[in-house]
Amino acid sequence: MTQLLLNRTAIITGAGRGLGRSHALELARHGAKVVINDKGADEPESEAQAVVQAILASGGEAFAHGADVTDPQQVQAMVQATMERWGRIDILVNNAGILRDKTFAKMSMEDFRLVMDVHLMGSVHCTHAVWDIMRTQNYGRIVMTTSSSGLYGNFGQSNYAAAKMALVGLMQTLALEGERYNVRVNCLAPTAATSMTDGLLDQQALDLLSPALVSPAMVALVTEAAPSRTILMAGAGSVEQAHITMTHGICLEPAELSAQAVIDGLNEIADRQDETVPATGFDQMRHEISKAQALQKSHATGEAQDA
Repeated sequence: MTQLLLNRTAIITGAGRGLGRSHALELARHGAKVVINDKGADEPESEAQAVVQAILASGGEAFAHGADVTDPQQVQAMVQATMERWGRIDILVNNAGILRDKTFAKMSMEDFRLVMDVHLMGSVHCTHAVWDIMRTQNYGRIVMTTSSSGLYGNFGQSNYAAAKMALVGLMQTLALEGERYNVRVNCLAPTAATSMTDGLLDQQALDLLSPALVSPAMVALVTEAAPSRTILMAGAGSVEQAHITMTHGICLEPAELSAQAVIDGLNEIADRQDETVPATGFDQMRHEISKAQALQKSHATGEAQDA
């Protein structure tokens, strides 16, 4: 196998089993030295230690760390241990996650907050801990694990969806801030059979959704040639890309603008012909100012012709 990640050092969270385990093994197969992060990883018989042993047995380098990603001090200790051992951190894959599925009407705020803490703040803590290291060495590759639940919604997953969509916004901004330092930030929306999908799918579907069929897409997001600000979706051997787009929309004179005018124009506003992918959040403002200026110019030209 091509050693796409030779001499690179990677941290992957939630790597004791499921998708994280698959990611860790795939990173190692491509030559990366891997930190296997999972709660309880410091125990000799832990799942994380088993992943370490599998990597060592194949000739790779790895060690386990039990930092809780919701605790920034524990995360910082993990990053420090990695730097002391290998001297650099090139890759961070934010994979740790939990589910607490219920309809919003039945969900406790504790369960909502816990899911946000693990998925969103866990990724924030880990990313913040490696950010200055990556900027200083002028190299870094970070993956946020988003989800189609965040991108498109899923019944009974308001907490999970909110956290996963928040990670897309985090990715969008960090990719801009990291660009000058060669720090590239992307999102992966996986579809895989893991402990988080237990009881949700029949066996035929589960057989198609091996985590191993997601991990190659993850590797594509952390190589030297990786893109940035990209949302890859992967599962069952398929890979797609998601975009957050902006339609051309409508523009009305201030005197004509009203709630009813917007209601009447909703179909035209929703028309996806000529939609764009904004380069930054400011592009909405630029787009709207441009349309307003064009409308003013058009009216001015029309009035001049009438005169």
